[in-house]
Amino acid sequence: MDSRSEEEKYFIVMKAKPKPGSFSKGSIGRIESESQDEVQGPVFDTKGTQKLKKENVRLLSALEAQLLLRVSAPGKRLQLLQRAELFRAICGLAEGDVVVVQQKKEQRTGVVKAVVELVKHEASGELRMRVFEVKLMDPEKKQPCKKEVSPILCSAGDIVDVVIDSPRNALLCLKNQLEASNVKDYSGSDSGLKLQVRGVQAGRSPPITSDPGPALTPHPSLEVGSMVEIPAGNGAMVYGVVRWIGTPEGKNQPWAGVELDYEMKGCSDGRFGAQRYFTCNGNKAMFVILKNCFPDSRFLPLPPYKETLPRYEPHLGGGKEADEDIPPLRESEVLSLLEGRMRGIQGHFNSCYLDASLFSVFTSSMALDSVLHCPAGTEGHIQNILRKDIVNQLRRQGFVPAENVMNFRKLLGCSSFLCEEKEFCKSLHSAQDETLGCAHCCHHFPSDPEEFISTLLHQVLSVDPLLKIRSNGKTQDSYTFQIILEKEQVASTPTVQQLLETSFLACDLKFQEIPSCLIIQMPRFGKKYKMFPQIIPSTELDITDLIHNNPRECFLCGKLAELECYDCLRDPKLMPGRIKQFCNLCEKQVHAHRLRQDHRPRGICYPACLREGDPVPRLKLELFAVLCIETSHYVSFVKYGSGRDSWLFFDSMADRCGGENGYNIPEIRACPQVGDFLSQPEEDWAKLDLCYLDEFVKRLLCDSYMCFYQCPALSLYR
Repeated sequence: MDSRSEEEKYFIVMKAKPKPGSFSKGSIGRIESESQDEVQGPVFDTKGTQKLKKENVRLLSALEAQLLLRVSAPGKRLQLLQRAELFRAICGLAEGDVVVVQQKKEQRTGVVKAVVELVKHEASGELRMRVFEVKLMDPEKKQPCKKEVSPILCSAGDIVDVVIDSPRNALLCLKNQLEASNVKDYSGSDSGLKLQVRGVQAGRSPPITSDPGPALTPHPSLEVGSMVEIPAGNGAMVYGVVRWIGTPEGKNQPWAGVELDYEMKGCSDGRFGAQRYFTCNGNKAMFVILKNCFPDSRFLPLPPYKETLPRYEPHLGGGKEADEDIPPLRESEVLSLLEGRMRGIQGHFNSCYLDASLFSVFTSSMALDSVLHCPAGTEGHIQNILRKDIVNQLRRQGFVPAENVMNFRKLLGCSSFLCEEKEFCKSLHSAQDETLGCAHCCHHFPSDPEEFISTLLHQVLSVDPLLKIRSNGKTQDSYTFQIILEKEQVASTPTVQQLLETSFLACDLKFQEIPSCLIIQMPRFGKKYKMFPQIIPSTELDITDLIHNNPRECFLCGKLAELECYDCLRDPKLMPGRIKQFCNLCEKQVHAHRLRQDHRPRGICYPACLREGDPVPRLKLELFAVLCIETSHYVSFVKYGSGRDSWLFFDSMADRCGGENGYNIPEIRACPQVGDFLSQPEEDWAKLDLCYLDEFVKRLLCDSYMCFYQCPALSLYR
C-alpha cells in the first residue's frame, strides 16, 4: 500500500485554461496547504507548486488519486469522474470481481486476478498508481477456450463496466446446484469463472435453491453439442457445451452434463457421483437439471430483449391505452430510462443513418411531433408504424428493437428505400405487395440522413416544407438547409451561427417565416471531405437578422437598422463573422473609413406599419441534437433538458454480439462534458486545442454532419 496517510488529500483540476508546459483540466495534484477558498500543492507532471481556487478543483481521496493517475489522458480522467457510479464500483474492485475492459476497438470480459500498485517517478511525489491485473475471456468463441491467456494490466480508464454481483457471490449461489448434483463440497474459489450479469442490483438477488426459477420445459433444440447458458439464480450466467443428456441413477427427470468454458473448483472431469458420463479436463464438468439449460443467447439471431428489458411507462395512467401518444420525456426521467446498453434504437444492416436521425428528432424534442398527427392519407399506415412502434416505443420503454425499424423500412417500400444488402433486398421484393407498397419512388437508396428526412416528410407523409426561404423575390420550400460558402469567409473554427449568417448573406437569402424546426447541413461534401476540421454547434441560434421584413437593430447604436452591408461581414475590426446592419448615421461613419469606401450597403425593407422606436425582439432557436458521421457511421448527440449538462450520446451499433449471425447492441451514454464545453465563452473557443478535449467533445466538433434546432414558442406540447 501507499506509505502516505489515507487521510492525505489530493485534487483534480476541473477548470483551467491550457498553457504550454503548465497543467490542464484533468491534472492531479496533492494538497499541501489550503485556505477557505484556495488549495496549494504540487501538480503531478509539472514543476513547483500551484495555487488554485477550490471552485476549480475537486477533492480526491488517496485511492481515487491512485486510480486516476494511471489514466494518462486528462480528458479521460474527467470522463471517468462523470460516470460516478462506475468510478465508485472501480474503487471497490477486489480480486475475483468481473469487469468489462476496452481492448482497442472491442470490449472484453475479464476477472480481476490482482490489484497492483506501481511507482511512476519522483515527480509524482511517490504516489503509487493503482492498476488491475485482469484475465480476459473470449465471449465470441463458440468452442471452450483451451489456450491459457496471460493476464493484462488495466487502468481504471480501461474499465467500461463492472459486474455488480461479484463472482464470489455468484459461486456461492451455484454451490447449492452443485451439491444437489452429488458433487463434492464446493470450495468457493472464483478462478476462471465466466459470467454475464444482466440487470442485477446489489443486495437484491433472489434466494437460491437447488431448483432455481419456475418449472420450465426443456428447450426442444438442445442436444449433445449445443452451446448453452446456465442461470445461477441471481442473474449470473455460466456458459458451456452439452456433452451428455440422460437420467442419472436415482433421479427422475432429464439432466445434462455440460463442459464449461472455464474451470471451476468443485466441478468434475465428467463423473457424476460414481459414474462417468463423458470425459473432459478436471474441474470443467457440471451436471444440472436439463430444464435449467438454455440456448446460449450470445449466438442467437436476436437478443431476448422482450423478456429482459423492463417495461417503463412514466406517462401512462392506469386506464390509458398502451398505444396512446407519448410526449417527449421529462428531463428527470431520461437517464433512468435511456442510459446504458441495449437502449435507444437497435441498428440492423446499414440502418445507422435512419436510427441516428429518428433518435435525434424524437427522443426529447417535439419539433417534428406534428408529423405523427397529420391527417392520414395513402401512407397513413406508415405514419402509424412510425408513431406507435418507434416513437412511442422509444419514449415509453427506452428501447426500439431492430425488427420494428426493419418493418418500418419495409413499409416504406423497396422502390424508395432500397437496401444495399442483396439478401435483404431480395427478401423485401418477395414480401412486397400492393398494401405495403409506397406510391412514391425516388429510384435510389437514401443512405444519407438529409435524404431520408426529406423523402419521409415530403414523398411519404406529404408534410408541408419546414422551411420557406426567400431568394431574389421568390420563395422556395425546403426540409433542410445546406450551408454554402467559401472557406475564407469565416474563421478556421466557425460556429454554426457564423456559418448560417455568412451563407445567408452570401446567397442573398432570408427566411420568409420563423421555422418551427431548422435542420442545418454542415459544409462538407460526401462522407469524407470536410470544409472545416472543427465546427462548434451554437446552443442558441439567433435568426432575428435572417427573417424577411423583420425589425433589426443597428449593429453599433441599437436603433432601427436601415441598411445592411455584406462587405463588413469579414472586417477584422467589426467582429468578423457577424451580420452588420446600420442606421443611416452609423452607416456613414463606418464607411467613411478609407478601407471601407468601396463597400456597397443596401437598404432594408420593413412593413409600413413599423414605427421607429419600437423594441426589436430577438428570435432564437434552441439546439436539440447534433448528428455526426465518422467513417460512414452515424451517431447522434441529443440535449434532453434545459440543464447545461443534459446531453446524451447515442450509437445504434456500439457493439455486436454473436458475430455474423448475431445482433447489434445499441448504447446511450450521458455526456455532460459536452454541455460544459458548449457553455464556455466564445473567446475561449479561439484557443481550441484538440489535445485537451474530451473524446465526446472532440467527436462532436470534428464529425458534426447536421444540427437540429427548434423554436420553443411553436412546439406542439407548449
